[in-house]
Amino acid sequence: MKGESASIRLRAEDEETMSEEIEERETWPAVWKGWRRRCPNCGSGPMMSGYLKVRDTCPVCREELHHHRADDGPAYVTILLVGHLMAILMHVTFVIYRPEPLTMATVFTVGCVGLSLYLLPRLKGAIVAFQWARGMHGFELSSQMTKGQNADNGQQTSG
Repeated sequence: MKGESASIRLRAEDEETMSEEIEERETWPAVWKGWRRRCPNCGSGPMMSGYLKVRDTCPVCREELHHHRADDGPAYVTILLVGHLMAILMHVTFVIYRPEPLTMATVFTVGCVGLSLYLLPRLKGAIVAFQWARGMHGFELSSQMTKGQNADNGQQTSG
C-alpha cells in the first residue's frame, strides 16, 4: 500500500511539473518561430525538410515534431486569407483603373498563386508551433516521456 501511494504521489508531482512546463511555453514567440519555418523550441533548427514536410525531430535541439496534426488547417487559412485579400484588391482595381478583363484575370491569377505558395508553408509552420506551444496532439507526452527517461536514467546511475 505504501509503495502504491508513493508512486501515485510521484505521478501527481510529475503531472504538476509537466503542466507547469507546458504552461511555460509562450504561444506567440513559438508561432512567430513557426511562421519563419523554424523549430518552435530553439528557433534555429529548420522545421521543414521540404516544401510542406515537417521533420520528425529538430536537427539542432532534437525536439520531437512528428506529433503535429496540421492536416488541412493551413490550406483553409491560406484560402481564407488569399480570397479575402484578392477580392478587395480586385474590386478596388476594377473600380479605379478599369483594366481589360483578360489582363486583370491574368494578373490576379498569378497573384493568387504566388501569395498562396508563399503563405502555405508559413501557415503550416505557425499551426504546428501553436500545437507545440499549447501541448496539443502528443506534444505534452513527448516532453513527459523525455523527462521520465531522464529521471529513470538518473535513478539507475545513482543506484
